[in-house]
Amino acid sequence: MNILVLCTGNSARSILLEAILNRLGRARGITAYSAGSRPAGAVHPQSLRLLTAKGYDTTGLRSKSWDEFAGTSSPQMDMVITVCGSAAGEACPVWPGTPLRAHWGVEDPAAAAPADQQEAFEAAHARLYRRAEAFVALEPGRLSRAALQTELSRVGTIE
Repeated sequence: MNILVLCTGNSARSILLEAILNRLGRARGITAYSAGSRPAGAVHPQSLRLLTAKGYDTTGLRSKSWDEFAGTSSPQMDMVITVCGSAAGEACPVWPGTPLRAHWGVEDPAAAAPADQQEAFEAAHARLYRRAEAFVALEPGRLSRAALQTELSRVGTIE
């Protein structure tokens, strides 16, 4: 099961969820990728510090365009999860095609004041982790498409 996590800049929230899903979902056959509609070009340093401190493998994490996943040789996505928040009218990208879709919005920790960023990144990671943990516990490969869509949406409301 391939999951594409989208956000605009692909430097913080989408990177965090990519790493979390790959760690928690590996045994269930889940592979997560992340991308942005307007990639920042670099992973936010606080994303890398947090993930490293929590023991995640950050090898290969990079800010990239969703164009990398639109080609015919790209992995086919079963699900697309957007993680953009609602602050300041932030717009989430929309992925074409027929993968299941969900919105697991989280406010952008990179938008926090520099003195508050560590706490903001920790909070974003914690919220995304709870959602990913609940999703993986569902054993998504065993659910019908309709049931999985319902559960994907429900999981996005977990605080």
